[in-house]
Amino acid sequence: MGITLPILILALPLFMFLLLGIGGVKMSRKVAGVLGILGMGTTMTLAYIVAFTYFFSGDAAFIVDGVRQQFQVFDVTWLAFTEKLVVNIGFLLDPISAMMLVVITTISFMVHLYSWGYMEHEGGFQRYYAFLSLFSFSMLGLVVATNIFQMYIFWELVGVSSFLLIGFFYRLPSAVAASKKAFIVTRFADLGFLLGILTLSYFTDTFNFVDMTSNPMQVLTQTGGATFLGASVLTWAMVLIFTGGMGKSAMLPLHIWLPDAMEGPTPVSALIHAATMVVAGVYLVARMFPVYCVVEASMTFITVVGAITAFYAAVVACTQVDIKRVLAFSTISQIAFMMVSLGVARDHMAGVHYSGLGYMAGMFHLFTHAMFKALLFLGAGALIHAVHSNDYTKMGGLRKYMPITHWTFLIGCLAIAGIPPFSGFFSKDEMLAAMFGNSWLWGAWMTMVAGLTAFYMFRLYYLIFWWEENPEYKHHRPHDAPWQMSLPLLILAAVSVVAGFIPFGTLVTWDGAPYHIHLETPVAVTSIIVAVAAIALATVMYRKKNPLPTKFKNAMPGLWQAAHRRFYWDEIYLFITRKIIFGIICTAIAWFDRHVIDATMDAFAKVTQKVSYSIRGLQSGNVQAYVLWYFFGAVALAAITWICLL
Repeated sequence: MGITLPILILALPLFMFLLLGIGGVKMSRKVAGVLGILGMGTTMTLAYIVAFTYFFSGDAAFIVDGVRQQFQVFDVTWLAFTEKLVVNIGFLLDPISAMMLVVITTISFMVHLYSWGYMEHEGGFQRYYAFLSLFSFSMLGLVVATNIFQMYIFWELVGVSSFLLIGFFYRLPSAVAASKKAFIVTRFADLGFLLGILTLSYFTDTFNFVDMTSNPMQVLTQTGGATFLGASVLTWAMVLIFTGGMGKSAMLPLHIWLPDAMEGPTPVSALIHAATMVVAGVYLVARMFPVYCVVEASMTFITVVGAITAFYAAVVACTQVDIKRVLAFSTISQIAFMMVSLGVARDHMAGVHYSGLGYMAGMFHLFTHAMFKALLFLGAGALIHAVHSNDYTKMGGLRKYMPITHWTFLIGCLAIAGIPPFSGFFSKDEMLAAMFGNSWLWGAWMTMVAGLTAFYMFRLYYLIFWWEENPEYKHHRPHDAPWQMSLPLLILAAVSVVAGFIPFGTLVTWDGAPYHIHLETPVAVTSIIVAVAAIALATVMYRKKNPLPTKFKNAMPGLWQAAHRRFYWDEIYLFITRKIIFGIICTAIAWFDRHVIDATMDAFAKVTQKVSYSIRGLQSGNVQAYVLWYFFGAVALAAITWICLL
C-alpha cells in the first residue's frame, strides 16, 4: 500500500476545514454544504479502500505466517528530545485503527449529510461545516497515531473541536457554559494523561506504540521495580494515562460535562457520542492494552470505575425528561460497559496472547454501539426538528405522524436493549460472557445494568411514540424529516440490524490471530430474559397514560429526585469550587496576599522611600558637600581599620 491514500484521509478533512473556515463567508449555504458532504464522502471512500485492503488483500506487508501485523504506512521524525526519545508523526494501520477508520468516517459522513437538512435555517452554516471537518480530522489523526505523543496532540485537537461545536450557538449562555465546562473538565483529565505519558516515556525511552505493546514485559522490566506511595511507577503511569480516557469518555467523577454537551446541535451530539470523542478513552485503553495487562492494579481500577459509572448512568437515565440527556447518560453507561469488558479481559489472557474475549467484545460493542447510538441521536434530532422541543412531555403519539423516525428509532432501541437479531445483542452477549468468565459478580452486576438499559430506552420510546398525544399537534402537525435527514436514519437502521453478523473476530484482533465470536447460551438466555422483562415493565408503565409512573415516583421520592438531579454531582462540584476553593481557600490566600505579602512589600517601599528622602542631600550636586562626606567617610574607614587591627 502506498502512502497517498492514507495521507489523503487526513489531508482532505483538514483542507475542508481551512477552505470552509476561511472561504466559507464567500460561499452560499448550498455550496458550503455540498463541499463539506463531498469532502467527507471522499474521505469515507478512501478509508473504506484502505481498511478493506488491509483486511482482505492478503498483502505480505500485512500478514506474516497467517497473522495480521501492525503496519506503519509512514512514520517521520518531528521532534527529537534524545537519541532514543523521538516524537514521530505517522499512520499506523492495524485491526483496531482500520476498524475506527470505517466507524469514524461512516458516522461523520452521515452527520454531514443529516446536518444539511437539520441546520438549514441556522446561522453560521458554513462555520458549522468547517468545525465538523476539523473534528473529523482530529479523530482520524488520533486513531492512526503511531505513538502516544502524536495521539496526545490529536487528543487535544479533539478537545478544541468539541469546544467549538458544543458552543456553536454562542449567543446562548447555556451553550457557552457547556462548552467551557467540557473543555475545563477534560483539561484536568488530560493533565493526568500527559503526566502518565512523560512517566512512561522516561523509563521506556520511547513513545512508539509498536515498541511498547509488542513486548509489554520489557516495559515492566524497564521501570526497574521503582515505586511511589506504595504502587509501582508503571501502575501510576498507566492509571494517569487512563485518567485522560476517563475525561474523554465521561467516567465518574469526570462525567459532568457530557450531559451539558447536549447544548450543541443534535448532529454534533451524534458525532461526539457515537464514533468519536467519547469512545476515545476506550480506544486509548485498547491501544495500550498489552501494557495494561501486565499491570493488574490498573486493570482492576478500570473495571471498578467502569462498573460504578455504568450503573450510575443507567439509573440517572431512568429519570430524565430531556430525550437528548437520556441518550447522553445511555452513552456514559455503554462506554463504561466497554471499559469493564476491557478491564476483565486480563484473566482471559494466556502468557502474552491478547486476543481474549473481553478485549474482542469491547471492540465489537464499540463498533455496533457507534451505529445504533448515531441512529438514536439522529432520530432524536428528527423528533426535535418536528416538535421544536427536547422534552418528552411535549411529544407522545408520534408513531402515526413520523413513521420513518418511529421504526428506525425502535430498531435503535431494540439494538441497545440487546434483543436478537439486532447488533447490540451479539456484542453485549460477548461482553457479559467475558464478565461472567472473570467473576459471577461482575457478570451479575452488568446484567442488571443491561436490564436498566432496556427499561429506560423503552420508557423513552413509549413516552415519545405512544403515551398520550400532545394536543398541540392539532395546530402544528409533526411530520418526518426531509430526505437528507431520513436517509441516514434508514442506512444506520439497516446497519444496526445486520452488524451483529459481521465476522468481527476474524478481522479485528489484537495480535492478528482470528478469534471466533460465539454465543454463550446460558449468558445469552439470561440476558434476553432480563431485557424482555425490562421491556415488558416499561410497556406496562409507559405504553398508555396511567398512574403507575406517578405512583413509582411517589413511592421513592427521595431516590427519584436524587437520580433526576444526577445525584447532585454538579452541586457537589459547585460547592467545592465556589464555597471551599473560591470562598474559603482562595479568600484566605487573597487576604494573606493582600495583608501580609503586599503589606510587607509596601512597608519595604515606604521605608526605602523615607530613607532615600532623608539622605537625598548626599546627591545634591554640591562639590564641597561631596568632599566633606568623602573626608568623613575616609576618617570613619580609617578608624574602623585601626580598631580591627588592635
